[in-house]
Amino acid sequence: MPFNKSLTIILATVTLDAIGVGIIMPVLPELLTTLTHSHDVAMHYGVLLALYALMQFLCAPLLGALSDRFGRRPVILVSLAGATLDYLVMASALVLPLLYIGRIVSGITGATMSVASAAIADITPENDRAKRFGMIGACFGLGFIAGPLLGGIAGNFGIHTPFLLAMALNGVNFLLAFFFLPETSRDVKTPLSLQSFNPVGGFRWVTGIRDLTPLIVVFTLIQLVGQVPAALWILYTQDRFLWSVSTVGISLAAFGLCHALVQGLLTGPVTEKLGEKRTLVLGMSLDGIGYLLMAFASQSWMVLPILLFLSMGGIAAPALQSIITRQVAETRIGEIQGILASATSLTGIVGPVAFTAIYAATRTDWIGFVWISGAALYILCIPVLRIFACQRATDPSGA
Repeated sequence: MPFNKSLTIILATVTLDAIGVGIIMPVLPELLTTLTHSHDVAMHYGVLLALYALMQFLCAPLLGALSDRFGRRPVILVSLAGATLDYLVMASALVLPLLYIGRIVSGITGATMSVASAAIADITPENDRAKRFGMIGACFGLGFIAGPLLGGIAGNFGIHTPFLLAMALNGVNFLLAFFFLPETSRDVKTPLSLQSFNPVGGFRWVTGIRDLTPLIVVFTLIQLVGQVPAALWILYTQDRFLWSVSTVGISLAAFGLCHALVQGLLTGPVTEKLGEKRTLVLGMSLDGIGYLLMAFASQSWMVLPILLFLSMGGIAAPALQSIITRQVAETRIGEIQGILASATSLTGIVGPVAFTAIYAATRTDWIGFVWISGAALYILCIPVLRIFACQRATDPSGA
C-alpha cells in the first residue's frame, strides 16, 4: 500500500489521543485520595469516568457537525490544543473541583474520534472504508493498552507526572497535525443549525432517514454488548477464576492486543472476501459465541480460546460503520460519525450500570448469566437488520 500522509497522521492522532486518556488512569485513585484526604474515593472515581463519557456523548455530534462546516483540520487542531492545556491544568490541580472541571474539558476535547473517522471517510474509497475504520479501532485499542502501561511507569515519579506526559503527547499530536495534516473535507460546507448543538437533535435527524434508523439501533446494541467485558472483566475473572491483579492485567492487555490486531489486519481482507453485510453478521455471531462460551467456562485455560472469538467480533463494528457512512451525503459524514461516537459514549454511561446491576443480582445463582444477557442483545439485532434488508432492494455493501 502506498504511503498516505493524511492517513498516517490521522491514525497517529487517534493513537496518541487514546494514550493520553489512558495514561492518567493508574494514578487517578491516588490523586483523588490526596485531594479528598480520604481513601473512600470510589464514588468520585466512578463519577469522573461517567462525566468523561457524558461530555463525549454531548459533544461528539457537535464536533462532527463543526468539522462538516469548518473542515476537519481546524476542529482537530483546536481540540488537541485544548487537551494539551487541560492536562497541564489537571497536573497542577490542588483542589477537587479543578479536577472535575479538567475532566469535563477532557471529555469535550477527547470527542475527536468522530472527526478522525470523518477524515478517514473523506480520503477513502467506499469499498475500503471498513478496512480503515478497523485501523482506527486498532490504533485506539493499542493506545488504550499503552496508556495505562506508560501511566503506571510515570506514576512512579509522582502522581502528577502522567498528566504532564499526557500534556506532552497531546502537544506532539498538535504539532504533527499542524505541520503535516492537510484538510480532507470537500469545499462544500454544511451550514450549522441549532440541531447541531443538540445531541438528541442529531438522533432525530437520523430517524428521519429510513435506511439509517435500524443501522444506528444495531450499532448502539453492538456497542452496548461490548460494555459487558469492559465493565465486568476484572470482577468476573477474579470471582470466577480467582485471578490475581497481575493475571487480570495481562489478560486485559492480551484481549486489547488481539482485538486491535483483528480490527487492523483482518477487517479489510474479510470485508473484501465477504462484503460488509456478511462481515457484520459474522462478527456478531463470533462475538455472541464467545459470550456464550464465557458464561459456561469453568477453568482459567478456557479463557484463551474464548478470547479468539471475542477478538474476532471486532470486525463487526467497522463493517457496520462503513455501511452507515454510505447512507449519508459526503457533506454530513462528520455529523453521522459524531452521532456514532455519541451513541458509543451513551452505552459507556448506561452499560456499566446495567450490567454490574445484573451481575450483582445473579452472581450467587449463576455467575455467568451476565454474559448470556449480553449475547441476547445480538438476537435483538436480527429483526432490526431484517427491517433494513426489507427497506433496501439491493445490498448497500455490494455483498
